[in-house]
Parts: sequence; structure tokens; C-alpha cells
Amino acid sequence: MSVFYDYIKELLLSYGFMTRMAIYGAVLITFGTVILIASVVFLVIRKIFVKIVGRIVLRTKGIWDDTLFNHKVFHALIHIFPVIIIYSSSGFAGDDLTLFSTVVKGLAHIYLAIIIMAAFIRFLNASQEIYDAYPYSKDRPIKGYIQLMKILIYFFGSIFIVAVLVNQNPSSLFAGLGAMAAVLMFVFKDAIMGFVASIQLAANNMVKHGDWITVPKFNVDGTVQDISLTTVKIQNWDKTITTIPTYSLVSESVINWIGMKESGGRRIQRNVNIDITSIRLCDQGMLERIFKLPMFHEFLNADTVDPDDYQDDLDVGALKMNLFDTPTNLSLFKKYLEGYCRLHPGIHEHMTRIVRFLQSTERGLPIEIIVFSKAQNSMLYEALQAEIFDHIFAVLPEFGLMAFQNPSGNS
Repeated sequence: MSVFYDYIKELLLSYGFMTRMAIYGAVLITFGTVILIASVVFLVIRKIFVKIVGRIVLRTKGIWDDTLFNHKVFHALIHIFPVIIIYSSSGFAGDDLTLFSTVVKGLAHIYLAIIIMAAFIRFLNASQEIYDAYPYSKDRPIKGYIQLMKILIYFFGSIFIVAVLVNQNPSSLFAGLGAMAAVLMFVFKDAIMGFVASIQLAANNMVKHGDWITVPKFNVDGTVQDISLTTVKIQNWDKTITTIPTYSLVSESVINWIGMKESGGRRIQRNVNIDITSIRLCDQGMLERIFKLPMFHEFLNADTVDPDDYQDDLDVGALKMNLFDTPTNLSLFKKYLEGYCRLHPGIHEHMTRIVRFLQSTERGLPIEIIVFSKAQNSMLYEALQAEIFDHIFAVLPEFGLMAFQNPSGNS
């Protein structure tokens, strides 16, 4: 381009331009021509490249090349060709304007740094998309690591660009950053803590995308939508979105309900307070009324003792209470509930089923039911829970029992 520059300069001088104006004019025209040539070369190469590589990508069976092509990783690298043209043509002004050559080389270096940064960022985005396509990515998310690498790329790229702008060696700037370590630690505190937390979460399989978690401190109760380097996004059951720091999943109390989901059941544990004054021995009339209850005999004969829970040399039958020596309405009611819980189709038959008495209080005698619902869906779970306790409250009067309430409505 030196020949072209000299020609333009002589041409401007012949038209009566002063030497300095002719030099500036020739530099601008020549540099504009260089930019035009570089743009044309870029467009031609990109068109040829996209056409050829696009056909190759369509013929291959792998997903790597398709994803890299879709994220335009190779497209970014094509910008290297105009950088080479601009850099190699920077000295066309010779001794007429030496500063211009330095400025153009600096711009070429900045352009190259931006190209490399863009290529790496697109490559990381493509890598994450490829990784997320595999099933194990749900248990081992890498988004936090990808974000950390992006921060490092932007950081080092910015340092290089600043070094070019101030005409300093990048290594001297990195050496000066040692004195700013405390400031950098403060600025990137959340990122550093989030990175450490991401490692702990992934290594210990504590929380992953799709888990149902509860964080009492932040009033969070919902499904994990996204785990990034610094934040975790949770969609609560009321469809609101809560964002909390990633490191809070390690530093705070977190309840992960994934164990419940994997077990196949969801626990129901509630109690009903029985009015102690309604507990009495059964007379003949009460027994006849109770025996007429639908399904009472099936519930009463349901096996409420698991032989596997005891040693073979024990008489399991001796452990069963003979209720008909001195039956009370409460003992019959407990036996009825045990059979009801064992025969109910919505209650998990292979998980805990307990009906027990708790310590009596001034609010009566609590009878607690601990069972596991087969349905984990909240709507079905709540429907089953309502059905069980609706039945309990409805059948209490048939046993001559009353639920405690304060103040009592029976006085």
C-alpha cells in the first residue's frame, strides 16, 4: 500500500494541497482503501467458508461441529484475515506519519483481542449446550464453571486492551495487580464464594436443576430453575421467582425434597386431639353400632403387625392385643384406623404406616397418623390427606368419641 499512498500524496500535491494536508489526506484515503479491501476479503471468505463448512457439518453425525457452527465459533475466527491485512498495511505512511503506524497496530491488536475473546466465549457457550444434552448434566451442572471461565477471559482480555491503550507491556500490568489483590478479592467476592459453593454442590450432589428445595431463611419453597456462578433461581409454588446467592445453599439450612421424590412416597403426619372425657368402655349397644360400620370387619382383621419386625422365636400372635377382653371405644377406633391405613389404595403399602397415641395435654389425647401417600403431586397429595382426615372426623361419633375443641361446643 506504500505505492498507493505515495501516488495519492503526489496527486494531492499536484492539485496545490500543502504538504501536511496532502499527507493527512493520503493517509485517510489509503487507510479507507485498506479497510474496504479488508471488508471485501472478509465477506468473500465468510461466504465461501459458510457454504463449504455448512455442507460438511450437515454430512457429519456428531453434534460438536453442528453446535460450534450454530454458535458461530468459526465465524468469529474469520475476522483474523482483515486483522492481518490491516496490521501488515499499517506502515504505508513510512516516515511521513510514524504515529499513525503505531495507532493502527494498536487497533489491530485490540481487534485481535476482541476476536479471540468472542471465539472463546462462543466456544464455551457451545460446550455448555453440548454438555447439557447429556443426561448426567442434570446431576453435575457446569454453568458456574463456564461463567467463571468467561469472567477470566473478559478479565485477561481487558487487561491486554488496556495495556495496548497505555502502550505498556501486559506483564507489567499483571504484576501491578498483585498490590490490588485485596481490592480484587472484595470486588469478586460473590464470584469467588459462588465458585467454591458450585464445587461443593456438584461434588456432594447437594442441589441440582429441577430439585424441590426449601430455604427457610429466604422464605423459599419451590423448584430450582437455574444455578449460576453467583445466583440460584427458584420458582416458588405460587409461581414467583426468588433469586438467592449460590453460596447460601452451602452456608444456610436447606431442605432438599429429592429424597422424597426418589422414594416413591410422600409423608403424611398429622394428629387429631381426642376429648378425653369421651373415652369409655364399650357397652353392648356401642359394640353393635360399631360392628355395623361399613368395612369395619375388614379393617379390624387387617394385619397390623409385620412378622419380619420380630425374631422368629417370638410369638407374634401374643403381641396382638385382645381387644375384646375390656374393649374401649378408643382402642377399637385405633384398630379401625390401622386397618383403614393398611387397606387404603392411596397409601403406600411398603412404607411406614403408624397410628399412635401421643402424650396427653390440656387439649386432649393426640392420636397421630404417619403414613406415606403414593401420589407425590401436591394436588393429589392434599386430596388424599383431606380424604383421610375427613373420614376420621366423620367416623369419630360412631365410636362415641369427640374431637377436642376449645371452647367446647358440647357444654
